[in-house]
Amino acid sequence: MSSNYISIENFSGTDDTVVKQNLKFKTGKFVWQVKFSAPLNPATVNNMNLYVTKMDGSPLRTSIRYDAVNQSIEVEPLEPYAQEQSYLLYISKNVESKGGQRLKSDISLRFKL
Repeated sequence: MSSNYISIENFSGTDDTVVKQNLKFKTGKFVWQVKFSAPLNPATVNNMNLYVTKMDGSPLRTSIRYDAVNQSIEVEPLEPYAQEQSYLLYISKNVESKGGQRLKSDISLRFKL
């Protein structure tokens, strides 16, 4: 039975109160929005520190954008996600705030459409 939601299969590096799902429609070009509690150093917001891979480790081409007003990063795929295939969204602890603070650990989130 198909769902109208992305399934978050697993995540690591943070507690379960941080990862929230608020989705209405399934799309092959779902854009992840990652919110932070402090303004970020834009130089650390790049595809080396934030990326999506297939489960075999091959990268999915993405566009990374930083919204300084909302303190959030958008990770948009440049190619559609495949149905029923699992992916990993990875956020490195090298993403840092303007004050130089980093995440305590890397975060990875496994999901599929």
